[in-house]
Amino acid sequence: MGIVNVTPDSFSDGGAHASTQAALQHCEQLLKEGADILDIGGESTRPGSPAVPLDAELARVLPVVREAVKLNVPISIDTYKPEVMRAVLDLGADIVNDIWALRQPGAREAVAAHPLCGVCLMHMHRDPQTMQAVPMAGDVIPEVLSFLTAQVQLLHALGVDHSRITLDPGVGFGKTVAQNFALLARQRELLAAGYPLLLGWSRKSSIGAVTGIEAAGERIVPSVAAAVLAVDRGAAVVRVHDVRDTVAALAVWRAMKAQESQQQTQEQTSTP
Repeated sequence: MGIVNVTPDSFSDGGAHASTQAALQHCEQLLKEGADILDIGGESTRPGSPAVPLDAELARVLPVVREAVKLNVPISIDTYKPEVMRAVLDLGADIVNDIWALRQPGAREAVAAHPLCGVCLMHMHRDPQTMQAVPMAGDVIPEVLSFLTAQVQLLHALGVDHSRITLDPGVGFGKTVAQNFALLARQRELLAAGYPLLLGWSRKSSIGAVTGIEAAGERIVPSVAAAVLAVDRGAAVVRVHDVRDTVAALAVWRAMKAQESQQQTQEQTSTP
């Protein structure tokens, strides 16, 4: 999943793709680099970021979505506003990617009213303005699992099929550095919920904390490492800024896994 921030203030690339033309050029570039999904967002959700008015978000996102749906790849929209969800789904967007896990009034209904769209439910402690000022405490895994399972059940009650749902544990959203890496180390435990996992490690501050790399744009190598580790631990989707490098690293991982599988098959067939 390639990230397309149509914002002036995102933490890693704010302003780089803020115009419709720049955003669409970035979409095309990410596809050339091997992205399978494009995730378009019109509001930064970095820690401490202010909320964006509805009209401003619509003005940023709709012109990009209107053209991006012509690229013949799944289009995901990173939003928590039901009005934006309905507008982009009407234009042909395929996925709603919501940091609030559809907890805003009317959001569940907006998704449930669409017969086919996918939805990614994310765990976030508190809200973007306060989440890192007072991060969550305790064991992160059961808390995340309990929250996401509850949100899934609310969607099921509205008739949303299991096959439409993906879960995101919310790396960096109200969690300590240790808790974020616990999510990675114990990621397979999250598969117990029975849904595909989407992981977003790209250029996050926790990567900066353990590497000492302060500039978000310089965290490419450790971000790619985190993405590969996430896939190795069962992630179905990784949301990244650096598509080309991530795709290349995953090609190495896949080659290794293919040889591993071949070796296991040989050992099984040669066992008397």
